[in-house]
Amino acid sequence: MNLHEDYSHLLERHYTNRSGWLRAAVLGANDGILSTTSLVIGVAAAASDRNAIILSALAGLVAGALAMAAGEYVSVSSQFDVEQSDLEREKRELERMPDIELNELTKVYVRRGLTPDLAEQVAHQLTAHNALEAHARDELGINEITRAKPMQAALASLASFVAGGILPLLVSIFAPIRYMVLCQYVFALVFLILLGALAAKTGGSGIWRSILRICFWGTLAMGITALVGYIFGTKIG
Repeated sequence: MNLHEDYSHLLERHYTNRSGWLRAAVLGANDGILSTTSLVIGVAAAASDRNAIILSALAGLVAGALAMAAGEYVSVSSQFDVEQSDLEREKRELERMPDIELNELTKVYVRRGLTPDLAEQVAHQLTAHNALEAHARDELGINEITRAKPMQAALASLASFVAGGILPLLVSIFAPIRYMVLCQYVFALVFLILLGALAAKTGGSGIWRSILRICFWGTLAMGITALVGYIFGTKIG
């Protein structure tokens, strides 16, 4: 066994490559749980008909999932278009004025702490290897790991919203009508805690901070929705 194998388990683990799909997945699952649960709580606070409650959960699940996927695709596509436009502009500049672009890249490395001579050598070598890649990464801040991926973000949001929204739908089917609001709230908190812990574990961040954050805002959203449902239900009744 060589030295690399002995210490391979001690190598740092990085999570930046997960940032794109993880953000979309956590947002989708969180929204699926919260929006569907809040909708069901609002309806349950206003009425005690199980069919209406289940229908509201199903409608919220389908509409929310499609809206989340569409919104994510459009927003990330806008980011992708901006990045693509910058890359095309940089490509044209490299073709028209390579010396000026080389000087710009050298200045970037000088600002990062290299001596002018070393910065110039690095700029020359990276330009010779792949000029556009060097400028995209070091001048524009665009790289393959963090680059916008619209379809990936949309599918991650769609799947995670459905996964999150199914949970309150199941509660609306099996929970006692009399305790529907309480059951929805308790189970939603459990789901949010699990989601917060999973997101923190996957992203390599603090678990408790993630759990507290997601539970606080979730409780606030569900509480306001229940209040609105109760007020309107009382007025209608």
